[in-house]
Amino acid sequence: MEWFAAEDYDAARFVLQRGIALLYLVAFVAVLRQFRPLLGEHGLLPVPRYLDRVGARTGPTLFRRRYSDRLVLAVGWAGVVLALSVVAGLPQSGPPWVPMLVFLAMYGLYLSVVNVGQVFYGFGWESLLLEAGFLAAFLGSDEVAPPVVVIFLFRWLVFRVEFGAGMIKMRGDVVWRDLTALYYHHETQPMPGPLSWFFHHLPRPLHKVEVAANHVTQLVVPWLLFLPQPVASAAAAVIVVTQGWLVLSGNFAWLNWLTMVLAFSAVSDDVLDQFLPLREATHAPSPAWFVVIVLAVSVLLVVLSWWPAKNLLSKHQAMNASFNQWHLVGAYGAFGSITRRRSEVVVEGTDDDDPFTSDWREYEFKGKPGSTGRRPRQYAPYHLRLDWGMWFLALGSPSQYRWFTVLLRRLLEADRPTLRLLAHDPFAGQRPRYVRARVFRYRYSTFEELRRTRQWWVRHEEGMLVAPQDLEAIRRLS
Repeated sequence: MEWFAAEDYDAARFVLQRGIALLYLVAFVAVLRQFRPLLGEHGLLPVPRYLDRVGARTGPTLFRRRYSDRLVLAVGWAGVVLALSVVAGLPQSGPPWVPMLVFLAMYGLYLSVVNVGQVFYGFGWESLLLEAGFLAAFLGSDEVAPPVVVIFLFRWLVFRVEFGAGMIKMRGDVVWRDLTALYYHHETQPMPGPLSWFFHHLPRPLHKVEVAANHVTQLVVPWLLFLPQPVASAAAAVIVVTQGWLVLSGNFAWLNWLTMVLAFSAVSDDVLDQFLPLREATHAPSPAWFVVIVLAVSVLLVVLSWWPAKNLLSKHQAMNASFNQWHLVGAYGAFGSITRRRSEVVVEGTDDDDPFTSDWREYEFKGKPGSTGRRPRQYAPYHLRLDWGMWFLALGSPSQYRWFTVLLRRLLEADRPTLRLLAHDPFAGQRPRYVRARVFRYRYSTFEELRRTRQWWVRHEEGMLVAPQDLEAIRRLS
């Protein structure tokens, strides 16, 4: 079946399978480290309460009938083992059904987590990882050539990610159309990286060139993915380079990393062989059962593509929307609007009996800006879910208030699992007497301010978000 086999895409399959599995590994490690304090039985948004409230509307999940912290640990460790096996290439060395089952298992396990993850898992890259993992299940093993239809479905996924992001920008904020978006973005993005300060201080004419180049990459280049080689490979290279630029300038979990991996679906062995000599692969004919399953799944995904395609053409385009509970063939996009100023919620505690004391000490988060002298760190592709929630909280998002009240309670209780989500506990595991939350306006320091004060940020208080509360008072609120 020559029409079915993409004989020239073994390298693309190698990168897709191992790259997607590596990011599943990161995602499952985050489940093991963060899920229980955020969403577990005693978490900030306990899954059992959520399931009691929404019932079947939660979507497919292993936790539908019963949630336990032990079960989520089992899910996380199973996902880690499966992902590591693919990174090591073990399932790929067997018949096509082996990697198919492994990827579908990873997809199912992570789908179970996402569908009960509430606001802490309400990100577009969760659906992107799920869809990528589902597609990877049908790439086959090293015994057979990759199915050409799956290769093109991967390109359709990249197209939706890039073109969707480009269109949401053009339809959204005026700063994308007048090319001034990067006057603000590096300073106000959710999770700045170690180089973000330097990117912000690049000359403004260069910022305009960056935005214009971004429009070309997202609105023009994705169409080239569907053209013959070497044009498709060149388009993929442009996407990889621009996504790498975004990796250097910020911390967007695995969004940029996964997009780079997915772009390899357009890179052919012949083109890659010109730069990196490859070993010629030989393949057995694809089994009939494999062909039937791949074609049936492909038809399903083409049918489901109606909704995201319609969304791309809509004046009211939705960003990061899932059109089904399986998170397949969704709509993607990012930063349809740009925040012009940065506010941060600073959480403090005191062990003084007087709530009007001046002896307040600040809790330090791992990724979000806090201390003005601390340079932001690189965490992506790892996802700091609490820190991202704090960014949305500072924007005034009502969906974050409920868990934030519980967070303050956990700090007053000196809850160890919660404290492990932070970078620094100023009370060394002891209970404070009061906690409070203030809002500060943050901006990057100038070159002169950084040289003189060694401070990466300058901040000024804007107001009080939560007045001093003791444990009894916060229990009434939560």
